[in-house]
Formats: sequence, C-alpha cells, structure tokens
Amino acid sequence: MPIMTASLAQRAYGTMPDGTPVHEYTLTQPGIEVKLITYGGILTSISVPDRSGAMGNITLGFDTLEDYIAKSPYFGCITGRYANRIANGKFTLDGIEYTLAINNGPNALHGGIVGLDKRVWSAEADEANCAVKLTYLSPDGEEGYPGSVALSVTYTLSASALRIDYAATTDRRTIINLTNHAYFNLAGDGAGSIEDHHILLNADRYTPIIDAGAIPTGELAAVAGTPFDFRTSKRIGADIRSSHPQMVYGRGYDHNWVLNREDNTSLVLAARLHDPASGRVMEVSTTEPGIQLYTGNFLDATRVGSGGGMYRQGDGLCLETQHFPDSPNQPHFPSTVLNPGEQYQSTTVFSFSVDQNM
Repeated sequence: MPIMTASLAQRAYGTMPDGTPVHEYTLTQPGIEVKLITYGGILTSISVPDRSGAMGNITLGFDTLEDYIAKSPYFGCITGRYANRIANGKFTLDGIEYTLAINNGPNALHGGIVGLDKRVWSAEADEANCAVKLTYLSPDGEEGYPGSVALSVTYTLSASALRIDYAATTDRRTIINLTNHAYFNLAGDGAGSIEDHHILLNADRYTPIIDAGAIPTGELAAVAGTPFDFRTSKRIGADIRSSHPQMVYGRGYDHNWVLNREDNTSLVLAARLHDPASGRVMEVSTTEPGIQLYTGNFLDATRVGSGGGMYRQGDGLCLETQHFPDSPNQPHFPSTVLNPGEQYQSTTVFSFSVDQNM
C-alpha cells in the first residue's frame, strides 16, 4: 500500500575497504519512498505506486555496498566531475592541455576511474524539508581535472517528486558537468525489458556520434524522419533495431538530445516516460540543455540485482540530464567552464504519477 506519512531516517549501510563508514538515508512522503547512500550519492531505491496502489521499486540496483563497489555500471550514482564522455581524455583550457583518467576505450567517461560515483560524500539531513544534502571537496588534479572544487548535491522529496539540486564552486578555472545515472524500469526492478515503455523527449535535435565510442560529431541534427524522433510519445522498442546509421554503433539508444528551451536557467520538460502495463508515469524536468537516453545496452546478465534476477540488455534505461558530451572540445556546444567566483547550479526534478487508463 502507498506510504502515508512523511519521515527521514538514517542507518549504517556498510564500510569501505579503508574503514570509512557509509550511511543510508530513507526519505518518505505519502505515496513515495526514496533510499540513497553516501557512497557515490547512489539512489538505491525509488518506490512509487502502480495503478492498483501497489508500491514497487522502479530503479535498478544492488542489496549490498560490496556489490556497488565491485560491479555497478553506475547504478543510481552522481557522475562527474564530467558526466558522459570527453574525447581521448583531453581538453584545453586557457592554452593548457589537461590529460584525464581514461576509462572508456580511448575516452574519459563519467569523471574517470575514481569519479564522484566512487567517493564517500558527507551528508546533512534536513528533516523539515525531507531532504539530504551531500557534500564533497574534490582536490585540484583529481582524475586530471584542474581546480579544487567544492560540490554539493541535495535530494529533496515531496509528495510526488524527487528534486536534485547540484552546486559547485572552484578556486581555478575548470569544467563541470554533473548528473544522476539512475536506471529506471517503471514496471518494477526485475520486471524485464523497457522496450514496451513509451517515451516523449522534448527535443527537435540530437547530437550524432562518430562511432561506437559515442563521441559527438559536433552536428546538431534534426530528429525528424529518424529513429530519434520522440517529440510525440512512442514505444521505445519501435525503432531500436533500425538500420539507421546512428543505430548500428550500439545495441540501442545511447545519445544526447538537445532540449527545446528558450533560456538557460528555467526548468523545462525534458522527458515523459510511461509504462502502460503498470500505469506508472515519470516526467523529467531540468535546467540543463541536454538529456542522454541510454537503454541499458551493456547490461549482460552478469549482475544479480536487488530483485534477485539477472539484469539483461534493456532491463532499465537512464535519462541523464546534462551538458552535451565532449563539450570542452566542441566550442559551439554550451560551455561547461566554471570560473572562480561563480557558482555552478543545476536542477532536475523527477515527478511521478499514475495513468488509470488500462
């Protein structure tokens, strides 16, 4: 049955190999429960009701800290300092070339070998607002990135939405691009493929990629007439095996869409995800210019999830609100540079509802 009272609870979750404790926070509001841990800021569970009122966890994940450390494909975590890819793990800023940790073929992915997803964050609970603020100080040179960067990520739960507010300051010019990498399946964790989910993406354009390395070509291409046109809600699996040249690089979607927006600060609808079977609906709004749809292409039945089953290709999808991949090397993409004296700010809201139509 749906949760009926609001609360915030904390408990010990596990211990890192070096002895650092990791804690779990449970945020509850009527009809929704969210669990997160201080390791990587990972969302381990988001439970919402289906059309019959039955609660179900709609995110993929594990039961233990040890599994998250050993074999997580970025389940539910904060990714950065630079979410997504930077070509060849290099970028130039103020005439200085920086070399980053390489962890995705020749490229840097999601902040490097030990990115923000593998750090233990400090936590401050705010019971009055049903929120948890996570903080981490990333030292100058960590994973190759310049500047000492003070980061915060705040998870706030209301009766129908999870809001994530990101903030950062730096003592030296640097680049920053943060997101959350939750894998969603609105039918429930362990329910199988998401190909029958329907999705709308508020984007007239997307960024094509060069090859299987998923680095953008630099073009902002029209979605019209392609498998990337989700301007009206469409079954995810409708074109997922299309012969379109951009679809042959992977086993599904792993691209960035350019959101339709008039300014750089307001929340706009980025995506609407709907599972007709359960009736669950999730809307994603963000201040970011882009969103990456990743359809779990590399889940390969080698990981046992919290539901007890093996995660297979397409068993979950990610909707990563972000600046575009490889922006530091693409001057006409929106800038990801953060200067001393400025504050990086970004907000994404996941709103949940139920479609009662069978």
